[in-house]
Amino acid sequence: MNMSHELLSDLIEKRRYLHENPELAFEEFNTTENIKKWLEEHHIPMLPLELETGVVAEVKGAFEGPTIAIRSDIDALPIKEDTDVPFKSKYEGKMHACGHDFHTASILGAAILLNSQKEKLHGTVRFIFQAAEEVAQGAKKFVEKGALEGVSAIFGMHNKPDLPVGTIGVKSGGLMASVDKFEIKFVGVGGHAGIPHNAIDPIVMASQYVTAVQSIVARRMDLFDNAVISITSIHGGNTWNVIPDTVTLEGTVRTFQPKAREAIPGLMKKLAESLAEGNGGSVEFNWEDYLPVVNNDPQFEEIIRATSVESGFDVVDAVPSAGGEDFAFYQTYIPGFFVWMGVDGPQEWHHPKYDLKEDAIKVASEFFANLAVNILKK
Repeated sequence: MNMSHELLSDLIEKRRYLHENPELAFEEFNTTENIKKWLEEHHIPMLPLELETGVVAEVKGAFEGPTIAIRSDIDALPIKEDTDVPFKSKYEGKMHACGHDFHTASILGAAILLNSQKEKLHGTVRFIFQAAEEVAQGAKKFVEKGALEGVSAIFGMHNKPDLPVGTIGVKSGGLMASVDKFEIKFVGVGGHAGIPHNAIDPIVMASQYVTAVQSIVARRMDLFDNAVISITSIHGGNTWNVIPDTVTLEGTVRTFQPKAREAIPGLMKKLAESLAEGNGGSVEFNWEDYLPVVNNDPQFEEIIRATSVESGFDVVDAVPSAGGEDFAFYQTYIPGFFVWMGVDGPQEWHHPKYDLKEDAIKVASEFFANLAVNILKK
């Protein structure tokens, strides 16, 4: 399917409107109302799901067949924009710095294209305009509300500023890392900084742990496992001459292999307990499973590559990212595939100067419309 110049111009206008009016996770009320309005203009029906923000719509084909889903995310980030575009965010401290405005416009375009040629469809395509991706809560809520009911497979994308427009990155298996959070509180006994033998110093325990924990990746993980342990926050003490009672560490673990993700929390906890015990203290270890890995089902790779080429686009092997993406949550229920979409931007995601080339909307819309036809035909 080919997009007209008129439709592309209209979608660019819509993308710019969304960029000017960013809304944070679970606050996407205006965005939701506009998506509904734009779908209604093209007579694309929506499902009556009990969603406060976000929209689920469907295009039913002329022929019976399965239902597949194409997903977009719609929320912005709490970032102050630092670009010179004429459609800069109107709201201080809010910005579409991850390109979800581009995702929304592109998947809307795919829905419009498919709806105009429903006679080619052997089944149904469900379009999920998902809220709250940036806080990793939206996909879970949409599943709970029935967004995947009757869906056999799901497809999605993330823009990639370091790829040219017209280039699609494709890779089976792990594309984006699992994301987990931890909090570790070392508990000692506070006391006088000049009389440390009468105290149990949690700063010593925490300091030993910060360096020792890296040995888990270096010496306990398989060479072919991909894992990162990052401690990103240390809090303890409030003055210069008092040993505190506690020190709290926070951070994240990123992995691509389920066995590594399963093993690391136990190893981290055991190490923390050993160091605390060796120093005469104790530890409180809290772990939060945040997001699974974006794990692309290999059964779809060949048809995705073929669709890209047939559509006139370039295919490259996707380079995995240690960033997280809650599209992964859908893949724990049904098979799915997530691709990189080249947008040739000056900065990476979440940067105040993030921007993209808008002709990528045409590429993304045509790709997903053609992919839906090919997947359902298969």
